[in-house]
Amino acid sequence: MKKESGKRFKKVSEQVKTALGERRFVPLEEAVKLVKASASAKFDESFDVVARLGIDASQSDQNVRGTVSLPHGTGKSVRLIVFCQGEKQKEAQAAGADAVGAADLVEKVQGGWTDFDLAIATPDMMKDVGKLGKVLGPKGLMPNPKSGTVTMDLAKAIKEFKAGKVEYRNDKSGNVHLSVGKVSFAEQALTENVRTVIAAILRSKPAASKGTFLKGVVLSSTMGPGVRVEVATIREAGI
Repeated sequence: MKKESGKRFKKVSEQVKTALGERRFVPLEEAVKLVKASASAKFDESFDVVARLGIDASQSDQNVRGTVSLPHGTGKSVRLIVFCQGEKQKEAQAAGADAVGAADLVEKVQGGWTDFDLAIATPDMMKDVGKLGKVLGPKGLMPNPKSGTVTMDLAKAIKEFKAGKVEYRNDKSGNVHLSVGKVSFAEQALTENVRTVIAAILRSKPAASKGTFLKGVVLSSTMGPGVRVEVATIREAGI
């Protein structure tokens, strides 16, 4: 299976290389087309964006983090849990949370259960949820006020994340990597999702970051090669 996947990747990489010719970067619309054309897996691959930022990720005042609602969603079903108690549990359940609980849910997660994509908590639960740092932290699942996942307005938060709101944050190398849809999406939908994400990242530029902030953007499918985008063409829509 791995051998077949390797051959497929090599084949599509050559196809993309041929399409690029001598060019290292291509306009956003063309990059979207190339990524869609190079997706050859037997499943609907995710459409990913990597933004390389001019920040020093080791400095806390230069970290980038936030949320953005994609106009065309992500194409994925988000499994979402909520840490809350009392009447808030009814609110969370009515809004569509996949699992709701207080001390019992904390204990379940503490035991190693992480079969979910996102965790939301009410402020009063954070003293207990904070104990889950070692479990949720490494997976990027710890609720945080900056990402809108620590809130009293559970109904709004749940509906937004279920509808396509995503969180972004830089990694240790200063890159932001996230999925913005599926390769089966229409080219225009993917293009608009990419522009929306990049616009949000640009708005999150830390004051401490000097020089060029957005250094590069690469698009790819889950199993496909990366395609470098001409950053100027992402800004054409007024970003």
